[in-house]
Amino acid sequence: MALHFLVEDAAELAGDDIVLTGAEAHHAATVRRVRVGETVTVGDGRGAWHTGEVTEVAPKRVVVHLVSRSSVAPSAPRLVLVQALAKGDRDERAVQAATELGVDEIVPWQAARSVSRWDAAKATKGVQRWASIVREAAKQAHRPWLPTVTPPVTTAQLARRAEDALIVVLEPSAEDPLTALDLTAAREVVLVVGPEGGIAPEELDTLRSAGARIVKLGDTVLRTSTAGPAALAVAAVSLGRW
Repeated sequence: MALHFLVEDAAELAGDDIVLTGAEAHHAATVRRVRVGETVTVGDGRGAWHTGEVTEVAPKRVVVHLVSRSSVAPSAPRLVLVQALAKGDRDERAVQAATELGVDEIVPWQAARSVSRWDAAKATKGVQRWASIVREAAKQAHRPWLPTVTPPVTTAQLARRAEDALIVVLEPSAEDPLTALDLTAAREVVLVVGPEGGIAPEELDTLRSAGARIVKLGDTVLRTSTAGPAALAVAAVSLGRW
């Protein structure tokens, strides 16, 4: 499969020759080692999916001559991962895998039992870090649409999403499995993953009262870095995407 690259501005795709500069040119020329004559795809992360031939390669400038243009519609329903902040790089591993598996939006959650805590400064840097992980994972996975990363939310803010979306909370003690839910009728499916210590009882009560469905993933307890990607895989099968 051809290598995939992203431009920052959709306007850069207007001409017949696309010029990659900066970090993206460095990635193409030095990391991926593209060669003149190689076929690649170029997009804007918002559905554009263009195919072209590399005509010029330099460390800070790579030129791609387009030979075909196409556009990919966004998936429906949207799949959202609400990932509780976790210590180490566990939440980041979840973000990377979720992007590869087709998530449309990633929401950091400052859960009651989250060991990692983001103040205002950390929140800005954290969102930027997650967005960078998403961008690279989306390119690797050849995704036409780049998932968005939102600012962190509280449990109360998360509960309000139940007004317009199906909120699915992953909880090992639940009786019903995720596979029992019909996801096809939802406009948006929001999968909620707790931190290492699990979701606090009062948080479960708040989300349940808002209309969230509390479900489990089998009979085992998954790590916070694993649960979200596993749930996305189940959802992809349920929705007929795999």
